[in-house]
Amino acid sequence: MNPLVDLQAYGQSFWYDNIRRKFLHDGTLQSLIDDDGLRGMTSNPSIFQKAIGHSDDYDDQIRSLTADGAEATVVYESLVLADIQAACNLFAALYAESDMGDGFVSLEVSPHLAQDTNGTIQEARRLFRAVNRPNVMIKVPATPEGIPAIRQLIGEGINVNVTLMFNMAHYEVVAQAYIDGLNQLQANGGDLARVASVASFFVSRVDTAVDNKLTALDTSLSKGLLGKVAVANSRLVYQRFKQIFHGETFRQLQAAGANCQRLLWASTSTKNPAYSQTLYVDELIGPETVNTMPPNTVDAFRESGRLGRTLDSDLDAAQQTIENLAALGIDLAAITEQLQDEGVAAFAGAFDTLMAAIVSKMSEISR
Repeated sequence: MNPLVDLQAYGQSFWYDNIRRKFLHDGTLQSLIDDDGLRGMTSNPSIFQKAIGHSDDYDDQIRSLTADGAEATVVYESLVLADIQAACNLFAALYAESDMGDGFVSLEVSPHLAQDTNGTIQEARRLFRAVNRPNVMIKVPATPEGIPAIRQLIGEGINVNVTLMFNMAHYEVVAQAYIDGLNQLQANGGDLARVASVASFFVSRVDTAVDNKLTALDTSLSKGLLGKVAVANSRLVYQRFKQIFHGETFRQLQAAGANCQRLLWASTSTKNPAYSQTLYVDELIGPETVNTMPPNTVDAFRESGRLGRTLDSDLDAAQQTIENLAALGIDLAAITEQLQDEGVAAFAGAFDTLMAAIVSKMSEISR
């Protein structure tokens, strides 16, 4: 019995929220695919900052590129593209076997473009061409400026992982952008079956932010909501997903070969040590979804994960949780908008730290 593998019986794919060159080449990633049922991989600037800045895995390539006179930005992109291409190659067989349903690897556009629609479109196109693998997904944030970029990219047949969604409003505009993009692709004679997208909905950060507000109130009602809002928020969004992608709106596109835009649960590591390490996996299992887990959550779920179709359960309680939060005067919409802003800033900070680390390594190597 391996709970990670058994998630597939419930229609959920397990993706890895991590990347590092060493385990792309030493058999670690292949073992996750073969033994744990891994079906995809995500990356972001924070992950690459840790991988490149805190290991010597990349030093040989940095040394070679530096000797050739490459600038830091070229070095960065060369390192990242090599990893993404290697990961895509490892998932190529699964991509084919799943009829292009899984086996994707995600690469994020620069977080400094989060408020730049045209810049995002241009960089996403360039990265998609540079990776040159059909199973790459380009990550674009669900900022107001990102939404038209998502629509345009889907309309061009580029796979998109929409990231940094925290509330229902974020989700609804993202789903509509995907549908509008598919309509554009169809109008231009494109193959709808060959474009894929996931909508990455962030989970644990919601509880972290809301719990701080609840703890400050210190009432019986507020205490009863601790650790429950993120799951409730996610379950209600899943109901909206089912309405959109299993209703009349999507039926004609589906008949023409379009795939639904699966919900992907992101930020699933538990931040509060008082909560179960597998809370955000155990409580969000259901069909047509993805859970992308960091290494510690993978290990914990393999060891003690609880299986069952939980994503549809206790929906009345989920709705009541959100209503009780509002009754306490806590504005979930405002909190989640701030979380999106903070997420963009955090990724931008990680990107800048990564670039500084690369410059430092280039300087050391060239001495």
